[in-house]
Amino acid sequence: MSITEIIKEGTALAVKELYDHEINAGDVNMNVTRKEFDGDYSVVVFPYTKVARKKPEQIAEDLGNFLVEKYDDLTKFNVIKGFLNLEVSDSYWNQYLAEMASKETYKKPFHGEKIMIEFSSPNTNKPLHLGHVRNILLGWSSSKIYEALGYEVNKVQIVNDRGIAICKSMLAWQMLGKGETPEAAGIKSDHYVGKWYVEFEKLFQAEYQAWQKAINGQFTFSTQKKKEQDEATFFKGFKNTYFNEHSQIGADAKAMLLKWEDNDEEVRNLWTKMNGWVYKGFDTTYKNLGVEFDNLYFESDTYLLGKDIIDDGLSKEVFYKKEDGSVWIDLEDAKMDHKLVLRSDGTSVYITQDIGTVEKRFQDYGAKKMVYVVADEQNYHFKVLFEIMKRMGASYADGLFHLSYGMIDLTTGKMKSREGTIVDADDLMKEVIEAARANAIEKGGLEGLDEATKDDIYRKIGLAALKFFIIKVNAKKRMIFNPEESVDLQGNTGPYIQYAFVRIQSVLKKAGDVDTSIASKYTDLGPTEKELIGQIYRLDEVVKMSADQFDPSFLAAYCYDMAKTYHRFNHDHRIINAESEEAKAFRIRLCEVTGKVLKFGMELLGIEMPERM
Repeated sequence: MSITEIIKEGTALAVKELYDHEINAGDVNMNVTRKEFDGDYSVVVFPYTKVARKKPEQIAEDLGNFLVEKYDDLTKFNVIKGFLNLEVSDSYWNQYLAEMASKETYKKPFHGEKIMIEFSSPNTNKPLHLGHVRNILLGWSSSKIYEALGYEVNKVQIVNDRGIAICKSMLAWQMLGKGETPEAAGIKSDHYVGKWYVEFEKLFQAEYQAWQKAINGQFTFSTQKKKEQDEATFFKGFKNTYFNEHSQIGADAKAMLLKWEDNDEEVRNLWTKMNGWVYKGFDTTYKNLGVEFDNLYFESDTYLLGKDIIDDGLSKEVFYKKEDGSVWIDLEDAKMDHKLVLRSDGTSVYITQDIGTVEKRFQDYGAKKMVYVVADEQNYHFKVLFEIMKRMGASYADGLFHLSYGMIDLTTGKMKSREGTIVDADDLMKEVIEAARANAIEKGGLEGLDEATKDDIYRKIGLAALKFFIIKVNAKKRMIFNPEESVDLQGNTGPYIQYAFVRIQSVLKKAGDVDTSIASKYTDLGPTEKELIGQIYRLDEVVKMSADQFDPSFLAAYCYDMAKTYHRFNHDHRIINAESEEAKAFRIRLCEVTGKVLKFGMELLGIEMPERM
């Protein structure tokens, strides 16, 4: 039994024997003891005052005496108000540390359950940017965490490869590109396509400005409508109206989209060519980020899915049809509104294809858990989708989850892809790697290594800085990314944790071969030694919590806290020159296991550990 199980089951047994009242061991409220008090675990005794008819302090005394007398692994206790603080025996911690040292991996074996996680899912009219990076890191780390818990994880994305935005890039290249290729332009291929999306916006803006001059302000909205909206919203609507009703370049883009839908050979060939450029660029970015996918879905294949499910839902009266032939669902009883699921002309809306896609994925993988990593702008959309699947009786409906995350900005403000002010993922990675390089050169420590080895270290440090800075923030929070702050070796950063790992490797290298079999003879553990083992002990709990809440920030905080504790342990205790051979063996083993756990935890966040810094 684990020590937490011993405490919980022992507390339940004590309440039964002392107060003749049965409680569920799983309901025992216990936590890690706060650092300012003696002890390892604290049990909250307030819930037992009614059945015991005693003050909390007396109940804690009763339970403490019972547990320490009955269980050899619990050696001492103290009472602070309504809290029973229990101390775990050194022998228990020593045995646990030996078990952790003997394990080759901390991953759980496959237990038969599957989970599908969709993330990234970019548009093919621009390169991956900072917003995609947060999405990708959340999806990738969640997939690694679930793999560590013994799940079969299917990592997928749906590539948004059709629509008016893609046609804008195609049209601009057709008008101005003169047959140029990314190779000829010397531009990474997805950046090259994104360039033409920006060029289309420039052409549109020039046309719009010329039109405004031509009409001399005669085409305006009512004064009242302008008062009801803020200026930015008003002019956005104004431009959208112009694009849809007056713009020639807008009409050309929409005509190209219709040709695509009609399988026009010339348009389809251009679409295939330019999307191919984008996919090639995406693959490079994914490789540099250290992520990969098990399967790709393409909107060009899925946009017609879902209509058969809508027909089935009509027969089951899940949906209803209006007089114009459009199909809707009434979700007012679920505190939502009436939602269109099929237009009057029989064409799909986004929710239609999502209904079809989720069913196809279940058929493809049979995963009862399916996770969508999508920004919080789509919260309502996924509430609607999941409610529809419940009403359709989908067996997997309760396993659908939207990993919603807040937007990410730079210290300079928001990003706008149409204006070409987005921060490309490739440029961002280069920036943090260069910052890591500058830091390393300034501080020294890599002398004597060849340039290729140094470059690999800079890469690992830079990417750790980027990834950890983003992952450590709770997904639901909007955040600001600061490249310079992310590479700080002293703050709550990826490089700080890497430094703890490198420090451990240095100690182990200097120690050489040590007989750790005598580590169990060391029976006088100090406070930071016990604290460090206690943190190692929480590994499984934190990984499970990160999975259950789809929040890798718990694991990031765990790794940071462990790194901090290790630095204190290293400061408080002599390791190689310990006071005895038993103490040396124990501390070397503690270093080994701490290093393994840090490396494992950071790997689940998609972060590599360097051997030197």
